[in-house]
Order: sequence, then C-alpha cells, then structure tokens
Amino acid sequence: MIIDAHSHVHDPVHQHLALLDEAGVDRAVLFATRPHPERATDLASFRREMSVLDAALNGQSDDGYESAWQELEAALAAHPDRFLGFRSVRLDLPADQIATEVDHAAQVFHGIGELTPPPGAAARIEPVLRAATDHNGLPVVVHGSAPTTEGDLSTLAALARGYPAVPLVISQLGGAHWLTAIDLARETPNIYLELSTASLVFAVRLAIAELPDRTMFGSDAPYGDPFLSRTTIERVTPPGELRARVLGGTLAEVLGL
Repeated sequence: MIIDAHSHVHDPVHQHLALLDEAGVDRAVLFATRPHPERATDLASFRREMSVLDAALNGQSDDGYESAWQELEAALAAHPDRFLGFRSVRLDLPADQIATEVDHAAQVFHGIGELTPPPGAAARIEPVLRAATDHNGLPVVVHGSAPTTEGDLSTLAALARGYPAVPLVISQLGGAHWLTAIDLARETPNIYLELSTASLVFAVRLAIAELPDRTMFGSDAPYGDPFLSRTTIERVTPPGELRARVLGGTLAEVLGL
C-alpha cells in the first residue's frame, strides 16, 4: 500500500483524489487547513492565502479552526477508503482542555496533527504528548519547516525522549534544518521524519540511508505534488523492501493498518 503521510484538505476534494490517482497513491493522511493555496488564481489571491498560513504558523491568528475541522470531517466521511484523518489541537488551550481534545480525537482519528507551535514555542506540544501516551502511543505530527527553528527541533527531540511510547513525526524533513533533524532522529528512537517538500534530493537520500525504518513518503499537498514526491523517493531507493517501507510500510505499522 502506498500512503502519502502528509496532505491537507483540498477545495474541491476531487482535485486531491485526481492527484493521488495520478501518483498511484492508495491512501493519504489528511490534515485540516485554514489556508487554501489551491484556490488561488493569480499572485494576489495566492498571497492572500499564504498570509493566512503565515499568521497560523506564527501563532498570530485563532480564526477559522471550526470551518477547517468541518472541511476535514466532510472529506473523511465522503472518502473513508482514501483518507486517514488526523485532528489538530489548539496549543493555546489549558493542559486539561488539550487532554480532553486528544481524548476525543483518539476515538475517531488516526493521530494528532499537524501541530504548528509558533517559532520558539515547540514546548507547547508537551501536553499533547502526555495525553497521547494514554492512548497507546497515538502518533503526533508536528510542522518541521519554517518558521520552525533549529532550537525548536531540539526541543521536540527532548520532549520525544520524555514520551518514548509516542511516535513523533517531524514534517518536511525539518526544512532548512534537515541535517539537525536527521541527527536528532538518530538519537531519538520514537522520532520519524516525513520527507515532503525537502529542498534537496540529497537530503531525502541521506535521511533514508540513516533512518531506513523511520522515514516516510509525503507530499504536503497542495503545497507539494504526490507524483513528484513519490518520484523523488523512487529516484533515491532501489526497488524492494526499503522503498516499500518508505512509501507506506512504515506508516502502516505506526498506524496499525
């Protein structure tokens, strides 16, 4: 089974399904999203969508959560055979309320994510990891690219070591800090690296070589493309067990599929 480990709700959803079909992807992890860059028709509209993303990643806006979650739930209900739903949690809530949100998500979703703590505030995910431990190590996915800092990656690794039963997935191979992400993952057995939107093919090759059992194919669609992302994995891996693990086997194990 080929599984895209990182994608966001598209508007309309059938465009996403067409991309998955073109790439030969069986299923995709699906996260909610407030920005919709795929709606953009020109530079100005794209900038408007990206301004929503920038505000969300920097913790400057708490608008749009409910509508984003409703979009996610609608997509999951319409296509349960294609999408594996993950539910985000607001990190500005009190710890007990975060625990309640995780408890609810654990009954319905395959994991928690994509969490987007503001830069310099990665420690905010600690209540999520604590709550996920109580649910047989529910997987948690955290945004890894900018504005996530190198210090944030170190914080995530330290937190992961405190909750070894929770698979912590760092998205986008840590962005510009991919070398640090690989080093930290090597030292932290419950950290996994999702490989979408990596800036260098060499980074993907090196990550897989160093962490063959803890690297995952992902596209970050609509920001990335499932076909191109799968092609990158196939470019740097030989046919066989290793490629199969990266393209879906490892994630299937983590999710108990």
